[in-house]
Amino acid sequence: MKVAISASSGDLKQLVNPVFGRCPGFIIAEIEGKEVKGHSFVPNAAAQSGMGAGVAAAQAVASQGVQAVVSSNFGPNAFMVLNQSGIKLYQAQGLSVEQAVKQLGEGTLKEMSAASAPGHFGMGAGRGAGAGPGRGGRAAGRGAGPGSGGGRGTGFGRGAGRTGGQGP
Repeated sequence: MKVAISASSGDLKQLVNPVFGRCPGFIIAEIEGKEVKGHSFVPNAAAQSGMGAGVAAAQAVASQGVQAVVSSNFGPNAFMVLNQSGIKLYQAQGLSVEQAVKQLGEGTLKEMSAASAPGHFGMGAGRGAGAGPGRGGRAAGRGAGPGSGGGRGTGFGRGAGRTGGQGP
């Protein structure tokens, strides 16, 4: 059986990558029973895509002629494309590629019947985004105060900073 496994490199001892669509690449393995008979690493060109990484990765994997895909998580779009292509999806969390192949051969690896991650899962991994917590200082009305949030925001003096106060 030919299987694609989400991975960071071609090393069979590494853990299965936690994401499918934005993983660095795939180990394409020919397996017999519980053993890998041959494998190669294929970089995932969709990993850096702005949008549609799951669909593009699923199409690329399907074009490799695999019968199954192993990953820790599948988003809804990738799941749909792979499922419609007749490819079986298996979840392997916290397992090495070798362990996942062994469990697949034993029939104990969990087959997926639905997506395991929300859409856009994995976007911005390792990057902080959004506004952090901040407190306004003592500012009258809309002014910036000395607090850690600078008193700025859309509350116009009604937020965490005191309004109408005397200032520092």
